[in-house]
Amino acid sequence: MSKTLALGLAGVAVSAAMLGFGFYAGKQQPAIAAATPPAVAAPIEGRAQIEQVVRDYLLANPELMVEVQAALESRQEEKQRVAQQSTIASDKDLIFNGKYDGWGGNPQGNVTLVEFFDYNCGFCKRAFPDMQALVKDDPQVRVVYKEFPILGPDSQKAHVVSMAFRALMPQKWTEFHHALMGMSRATEESALRIALSLGADEAALRKEMENPQIGAAFEETYNLATKLAITGTPSYVVGKEVVFGALGKAVLEEKVALARGCGEETC
Repeated sequence: MSKTLALGLAGVAVSAAMLGFGFYAGKQQPAIAAATPPAVAAPIEGRAQIEQVVRDYLLANPELMVEVQAALESRQEEKQRVAQQSTIASDKDLIFNGKYDGWGGNPQGNVTLVEFFDYNCGFCKRAFPDMQALVKDDPQVRVVYKEFPILGPDSQKAHVVSMAFRALMPQKWTEFHHALMGMSRATEESALRIALSLGADEAALRKEMENPQIGAAFEETYNLATKLAITGTPSYVVGKEVVFGALGKAVLEEKVALARGCGEETC
């Protein structure tokens, strides 16, 4: 626990103890004392004694600080979860049916799994076989790919090629995506090489790479990620839940099953 947090929590404990001390002291006064205005502040000597008592208690019971921190984190997580659900409800079309996104699996599937990814994310590459296996084993899963380049200029340029290629040759984008995910390092050069090998016209592709809608698409994804508290890749949205990290096929299957249980494509 950081020193700042510990001091903050100690301050809360001191304040509570001081309030309790004041209440106790008030309880000991005779009834006539009720007419006497309360003191503005405790004497310095009394406050120092209270602070020493609280300090000694916290040092003797440090687990209390851990409990307070856990309670605070739990409250913050719940607040974040509620905010995420609100965003999923209000921006449902942008999340699950964005016009700039790639897709995989069954386009008519009854559950949609949305992935925010970066072509140079090692964890995304590690999770990619899990995604492929999930789609293979569950023919009713629809996958939406949110291009989320956050790992530097190479990622940005590779994703620009991806967006341009999909605009020109959407029927081959899945093949392009698989090939680029298999590269050790995605760059504009490697992305162009894959696109040309799949039949793209270089002049048309480079022209499309200048399309301002590509920048608009990235901005839309960044805004959604901010609202969903997504700061890394891979991150997923399925049903009403945001899932962070490469957690494995079993976890993804569990989340898909929960979403499917609600009876709607996106819960």
